[in-house]
Amino acid sequence: MNASLDTRPVATMFDVETLVNQAWAGMIRVPHFQRDFRWHRSDVSKLFDSIVRGYPVGSLLLWRKPAVAKILTLGDLRIDAPQTQAALWVVDGQQRITSLANALHPDVSDARFLLAYDLRARQFVPTPPVEEPTIIPLPVLFNLTKVLSWFGSHPEAVEHVEHANEITQRLRQFPIPAYEVVHDDTKVLQDIFDRMNNYGKRLSRAEIFSALFAGEEDEKDVALTFDKIAQNIDDDLGFGLIDNDTVLQSVLARRGPDTKREIRNEFREGEAPERSYHSARAIIEFPDEDRETAYRLAEEAMRRAVQFLQNEASVPHYSFLPYRHLLVVLTRLFAHHPKPDERNLRLLRRWFWRAAVVGPEAFKGSTTGAIRFLSFAVKPDDLTGSLETLLSLVDRPDSPLPDLRRFRSNEAATKMVLCSWWQRGPRSLEDGEPFDIDDLSATLQDRQTALDAVRYVVPRRLVPPEYRMWAANRVLMPVLFKDVGAVEDLIIGAPLIADPDEWADPPVWPEALASHEITPEMVEQLRGGDTVGFLRLRQGALQRRLTDFLSSRCEWGFENTPPLDQLLVEDLEEDDELA
Repeated sequence: MNASLDTRPVATMFDVETLVNQAWAGMIRVPHFQRDFRWHRSDVSKLFDSIVRGYPVGSLLLWRKPAVAKILTLGDLRIDAPQTQAALWVVDGQQRITSLANALHPDVSDARFLLAYDLRARQFVPTPPVEEPTIIPLPVLFNLTKVLSWFGSHPEAVEHVEHANEITQRLRQFPIPAYEVVHDDTKVLQDIFDRMNNYGKRLSRAEIFSALFAGEEDEKDVALTFDKIAQNIDDDLGFGLIDNDTVLQSVLARRGPDTKREIRNEFREGEAPERSYHSARAIIEFPDEDRETAYRLAEEAMRRAVQFLQNEASVPHYSFLPYRHLLVVLTRLFAHHPKPDERNLRLLRRWFWRAAVVGPEAFKGSTTGAIRFLSFAVKPDDLTGSLETLLSLVDRPDSPLPDLRRFRSNEAATKMVLCSWWQRGPRSLEDGEPFDIDDLSATLQDRQTALDAVRYVVPRRLVPPEYRMWAANRVLMPVLFKDVGAVEDLIIGAPLIADPDEWADPPVWPEALASHEITPEMVEQLRGGDTVGFLRLRQGALQRRLTDFLSSRCEWGFENTPPLDQLLVEDLEEDDELA
């Protein structure tokens, strides 16, 4: 039988004053399997508004157990917490407790917690930068002595003193119900945490998975997490930060093809290892792994997948990736087949770009169906068969190309366009030097779209409405200019463009322009004020560039034959059978 609580939870009640003082004293701790603080200032304000109105704010679930002495971080607070045998660990209620402890503390500077009470409007407002007599900051309002001192300093607001005292009393004495649990097994509390958040759908699947398999409290600083995996890959490869849900799916895809399987049974402890096993109808291909091993090997497979994207598929950054599920499938493939030869890499590149052009809509269930079919196509012991099946699933040469009349950096079609621009090798319009992944990484950092690396050629307001969404008015230029304005300044006003003779090396000028599919003729149109003529001419050039790029990557109509050595092996097997 699974572990259960030895004693029933104790129902108790905390007033806000007691709860906040406990937090400030370091007696309230946040378990490492909890998510970070996610509330905005509006959420914090609503909490205090509910308190003064007497509305219920929900109950807390607290886990009473020992805690070591350490410096705690609670929102914006840094607390020197002592060792104790009876700390209260927050299983449910972290956002509320963090909000109360921070908004009522006098030394907090985080804008989310800087709230005050407007005595005239009778509502909570952001703390004004200049002190106003009838707007009292919450740390003042929470302390009766400070409230009296406030009105002594602001006699013009004395007519509101009674209301202020009433609000102070409501804040300090507001009761919050809580359940206290006493249990030594961390997994029981993680299970409770999971059930509470799963039923309410308040956490993402990645957050729930992290909570379920968080390990012990003392492993927090050394164990791999989804955030650390993403950060490690970005630090080493400059790929940007992969989101947690994609990392989770990649971890799951490496271990088994069904990424939507029941995650609570992912790791089995204390059982004999097998080649594979079926858990709730899900195939687990690495049943003997612990969590840390699974995370480490998943990171290695993701790293190989990212290197393939950057080096073979012309996808330099995560924000250029047309569909996230393609990285998940690549992670599974590189986990089982870490070193494909040159021919198989070409077939894999062919599959990747065909899958991007076809899109997930070609599969029943869209993205969910695509990731399922594609993941199941990857067989652990058969790279050739895996690639043949993958290619057969996206063999749709009549799929439409991205529409250059709609440029949106968060859409898959535009990301494919950006990849075609990157493969062209865009150069700086200041010195003619080609941009590299380091330039792109420095410009985009952790952005989820490539918008910060894209500039306008002509200010949008000067373009007729029907042309404003066209790709022709954008250039891929991942560099932070001293004059952060429209790229019009760089093409028309900058001496480098206005007068090519001023370039240190004149022949590099047409090369730099050509890397952005801009010809001297187009520049002359801009100089002459023919914006529409420029856009039409460049749009045609970009369309040809995109068509050539996708044609060379998708290779529609090519035979999907395996490497020669594999064909020879098959022929020998046939000869043996005939003999």
